[in-house]
Amino acid sequence: MQSTCPLDTAPDSLPGLHVAIVMDGNGRWAAARGLPRAAGHRAGVEAVRRVVRAAPGLGIGTLTLYAFSSDNWRRPETEVRALFALLREYLDSAAAECAANGVRLHVIGRRDRIPLTLARAVERAEALTAHGRALDLRIALDYSAREAIARAACEAPADPAGGGATAGASSREDFAARLARACHAPAARDVDLLVRAGGEQRLSDFLLWECAYAELYFTRELWPDFDAAALGRAVAEFRRRERRFGGLGAADDAGQRAGGRR
Repeated sequence: MQSTCPLDTAPDSLPGLHVAIVMDGNGRWAAARGLPRAAGHRAGVEAVRRVVRAAPGLGIGTLTLYAFSSDNWRRPETEVRALFALLREYLDSAAAECAANGVRLHVIGRRDRIPLTLARAVERAEALTAHGRALDLRIALDYSAREAIARAACEAPADPAGGGATAGASSREDFAARLARACHAPAARDVDLLVRAGGEQRLSDFLLWECAYAELYFTRELWPDFDAAALGRAVAEFRRRERRFGGLGAADDAGQRAGGRR
């Protein structure tokens, strides 16, 4: 039987790349085929399997997938229940294979509102895959970046002199650690590449802090059609870009060294 998460050998290029994906378009994919929305979500799970399979071979060390946002609670109750059942099924079916192939799985987001059966599936999958080192797979579930940032901000460190909160006293690293705790996950490196399938061009409250200097890549491919080739195109585009982080690019830096200003 084919493994759910078979891994290719990662090349030396782009070690540890953090790619985040907004998996959009399941409903439109189903509607175009005259199918119920649930069929689109199930096809989307197969796309997840393909992407997880391809990620290490593209030099991706961390892969964060947006599965269910906090705003998705506004969807019809029947669709929400179907999504949660599908997520539970995926976690239970994928955990053993991911563990065997070095995939460490974490679920980030709130856990107090999801069904108990799903919460237990999350705990089982995380425990079973805890020692994976080939890929850090993070699934955002009941997730809102703004809510997570607000919760982390409320945990500001106490002022040793006065005993109260010290505004602005913590470093970025300290805040990032609190943000990770607010999401019930270990700290992860900043996002290098954010991919959104489905043709929309917005972040939708996803990893706002971590995407401060992420490269953005939008594709019209609906998520159920996304595959290893689509992920490869996104990474190839990332490789062609020049990242600056607010500083000089290579061409500007060369011009200044030659005595010019740009």
